[in-house]
Amino acid sequence: MIDLRLLREDPDRVRASQRARGEDVGIVDALLSADERRRSSGSRFDELRAEQKQLGKLIPRASAEEKAGLLARAGELAAAVKAADTERAESQAEAHALLLRLGNIVHPDVPVGGEDDFAVRETHGTIRDFEAEGFTPKDHLALGQGLGAIDTERGAKVSGSRFAYLTGVGALLELALVNAAMAQAAAAGFVPVMTPALVKPQAMEGTGFLGQAAQDVYHLPQDDLYLVGTSEVPLAAYHMDEIIDADRLPLRYAGFSPCFRREAGSHGKDTRGVIRLHQFDKVEMFSYVPPEEAEAELLRLLDWEKQWLTSLELPFRVIDVASGDLGASAARKFDCEAWLPTQGKYRELTSTSNCDSFQARRLSVRMRGKDTGTRPLATLNGTLCAVQRTIALLLENHQQADGSVRVPEVLRPYLGGRELLEPVAA
Repeated sequence: MIDLRLLREDPDRVRASQRARGEDVGIVDALLSADERRRSSGSRFDELRAEQKQLGKLIPRASAEEKAGLLARAGELAAAVKAADTERAESQAEAHALLLRLGNIVHPDVPVGGEDDFAVRETHGTIRDFEAEGFTPKDHLALGQGLGAIDTERGAKVSGSRFAYLTGVGALLELALVNAAMAQAAAAGFVPVMTPALVKPQAMEGTGFLGQAAQDVYHLPQDDLYLVGTSEVPLAAYHMDEIIDADRLPLRYAGFSPCFRREAGSHGKDTRGVIRLHQFDKVEMFSYVPPEEAEAELLRLLDWEKQWLTSLELPFRVIDVASGDLGASAARKFDCEAWLPTQGKYRELTSTSNCDSFQARRLSVRMRGKDTGTRPLATLNGTLCAVQRTIALLLENHQQADGSVRVPEVLRPYLGGRELLEPVAA
């Protein structure tokens, strides 16, 4: 959530942010009004309670004549205090509910617009000319089936659409990717973490995934637990309700988890193969830093993603995501999109976001410095490897004319030195 002091001092900035997101600007004025009621009802409650306590001291020492009047006033105060307490609680609940609906403040450098209004920051690698090489590229599913690596038919039989088995070299390739990604992260100082896949509502809401993203979340009503769509959620909640000494920062974690998404609204999109699944695996980077270091940390996370994609020898570009496509928690987001040959376009492969203190305020994660006191810190997240989608990109970009696939050098030590994945006999 945003800082209420910012809302009071500069409501026009918050209105502009909501407008840039394409969200309801009216929430700003509704929240200002609710906040005023919350503060005034709180003051009224405090005044009445103070009078009630003072009266409680006077009654025992009062004369018989005075006591009757004081007791009558005590009865009036008791009713007034109860009413004020109710009003305070209701106004607090209203303000909190409105605050949770308000997205993070968009960074001033973010391009304004929707999904297609991003700005390209940089481009890396060379797109292969398969025609010049003398063959037409196959898509990743055809390649995966030929390698005995991907089985979507049995995935659908067992679990439904958008589920798949990774088999044989497909399973080995997943393990290779996860181990290589974790090795890079650990070398950069990240603490490897195997995170829970089920979290409480407070963790899901605290990271901002129960607002506009709620339609993509799986909920288990009987247990009131949520399946995570990214290990960002349990990593953000890892230090929930804690105060971290400033000299321990930055704290960086690399979490591995299965991820679950309904993919609501994606009907008909990427139904073939493993580009868009209901269940996939991911290695996610997560950072806790002082707010003044958040922008620099965002660029560091982006550099680690670029290092990873370069090591996989994938052609990719970096985009500055537009305001209407940020999601509730991010103030700024960079996506790395890799080239998918059979679609002839770049597809998102990694994403890194600066959430400033938005998530930390919701999850009550604070830092304590000798000179700065206790205050919210900043959280940032960045995908290092979305496994199934990365496999799709690797197969298509490194395929050979005979259906085999060249293994990038960075993955070979994790595949027993194998340089080539070769088709299996039918």
